[in-house]
Amino acid sequence: MTTSPALDVPALRHLIAGGQAPRLIDVRTPAEFETAHIPGSRNVPLDLLREHRDELREHLDGPVVLVCRSGQRAGQAERILAGAGLPDLRVLAGGITGWRAEHGPVTTGRPRWELERQVRLVAGGIVLAAVLASTVAEPVKWVAAFIGAGLAVAALTDTCAMGMMLARLPYNRGPRTDLARVVTALGADRR
Repeated sequence: MTTSPALDVPALRHLIAGGQAPRLIDVRTPAEFETAHIPGSRNVPLDLLREHRDELREHLDGPVVLVCRSGQRAGQAERILAGAGLPDLRVLAGGITGWRAEHGPVTTGRPRWELERQVRLVAGGIVLAAVLASTVAEPVKWVAAFIGAGLAVAALTDTCAMGMMLARLPYNRGPRTDLARVVTALGADRR
């Protein structure tokens, strides 16, 4: 399965300005989406997309541009949807970070920490606590080793189990995360 070349920010802005805006699907958590997103984009969190790709495929006709923070999760979403038979997919190069760096318009809401920042906090906190605790109970050092191994695997596989778990926390969820609401929002775009 081959992936389409990424779409850069100037090309997307040109399509939008020319009235040829593709469907914009933001695969970040609802909390990240609420903090800042491209106007007109719809939030379909990666875990929901992964779990309901066949149901969502029916509602994602025409060209689709996938957006996340930097392009990593959008790339995963592209592979998932391409595997479900959706043809016209692109990933926004640089994600919302690149969009904002190029001064693209954003809709903002309540600020929240991005998922990657949450992973760094939790992983760093666990490692620090394990190292400190190992001065009293030496075997606790293996907790730090386990977290380090998990981070190495995350880098090698371009996935993050800790990030997927954190994405499910209430802090990262929102009212738009159930399938029925997402499908309703996608259907409204067709009208």
